[in-house]
Amino acid sequence: MKPHRIRHQFLLEPELSEKLDNLSRDPSTTKSAVVAKAVEAFIERRGENELDRRYGMRLDRLSRDLTHVRRDVEMTLESLALFIRFSITLHAHTPVPDKSTQAIAQERFDKFVEQVGRQIASGKRSLGKDNGGGGEG
Repeated sequence: MKPHRIRHQFLLEPELSEKLDNLSRDPSTTKSAVVAKAVEAFIERRGENELDRRYGMRLDRLSRDLTHVRRDVEMTLESLALFIRFSITLHAHTPVPDKSTQAIAQERFDKFVEQVGRQIASGKRSLGKDNGGGGEG
């Protein structure tokens, strides 16, 4: 017994009808099978639109957030570069430090690195809105 099928009638443009004829020239393929698969594929693609509706807003928000993060990183790097340039300019003509001065500088730098590590690990921020302080953000 053949599976139950419902007859449909529709009109196609001549060029599209010719393409359908070309696709159905293979003896193992019928026009009905080609059209059924095309309709099924079209309906399944509409499910992609559902994904856009579900996740599109979230992806847009993530994209905006990433843009803000990129901007913040660029500002931080620019600030750091300007600070380094200023510091180098300020200290350009100082005499070469002796061993004890270099040891003190290394100790201060190590303490600075430790402090940065603690701040990052604790989730606290020195700038911005997460520290509860007077920073802007």
